Amino acid sequence: MDKTTAQSVAHVLIEALPYIQRFAGKTIVIKYGGNAMTEEHLKAGFARDVVLLKQVGVNPVVVHGGGPQIGDLLKRLGKTSEFIHGLRVTDRETMDVVQMVLGGLVNQEIVALINRYGGRAVGLTGKDGQLIRARPLREINGPEGLTAVNLGLVGEVEGVDPDIVHTLDHSAFIPVIAPIGFDHNGNAYNINADTAAEKLAVVLDAEKLFLLTNTPGVLDAQGQLLARLSAAEVDDLTRAGVIHGGMIPKIQCALDAVRSGVTATHIVDGRVEHAVLLELLTNEGVGTLITR
Repeated sequence: MDKTTAQSVAHVLIEALPYIQRFAGKTIVIKYGGNAMTEEHLKAGFARDVVLLKQVGVNPVVVHGGGPQIGDLLKRLGKTSEFIHGLRVTDRETMDVVQMVLGGLVNQEIVALINRYGGRAVGLTGKDGQLIRARPLREINGPEGLTAVNLGLVGEVEGVDPDIVHTLDHSAFIPVIAPIGFDHNGNAYNINADTAAEKLAVVLDAEKLFLLTNTPGVLDAQGQLLARLSAAEVDDLTRAGVIHGGMIPKIQCALDAVRSGVTATHIVDGRVEHAVLLELLTNEGVGTLITR
């Protein structure tokens, strides 16, 4: 390493120092999905980021999706996926695939990757420690208000028992959570990963919630990134139609989190390598910060 490069590295570390000090001992919940969990170099970068955060005293909790992987396996099995308002209709056969992919293949791949880079990850589903209690999702709050739906074994979070996450979080371990909930009879439910992450962030009293997406963040009417927004500004942009389509459910999760006590939600482009570190530990960041 030459002197100029070494000075650049030192500058980056000095810039990160106040953020490391501010967030040491704090919990951050990261919803991990999109390209970030399908492209190899991004997967490796995310795993290293999570390990580094734990090493400097931040407590990351990872909640992952897996929709494309579920869809691929269903297709190989000859089963067609049906969606209503962006949610996968989940019969019992599909739920078996969801549990196999989310609770098994995807979860364990993330755990193994974090461990490869020196972390101590532990894979969980909602059944472990009665972490996520669920009930059938019967209504969706869309642009036209509440709409009744029949999605089969798609669930909503009824309650969260954070004890097992606290136990892991306050030790050397990194929880990696598959968004599968269970009712009191042991029935499994497929839960939207954004929603699961938001509910966990609130119950864990998290400092921050990160939602990794395949977009740069929230954009204005000219397509430019909006780096920081208050909840009131988000409401105005939504009413004006600037925020629309697939961004609305993520925005709703972000707003629900900050209005329920999470200090800030970050909507971050998971296609940017080391996006979580850049957003959390630098002055500029790479996504949209949403606060009360």
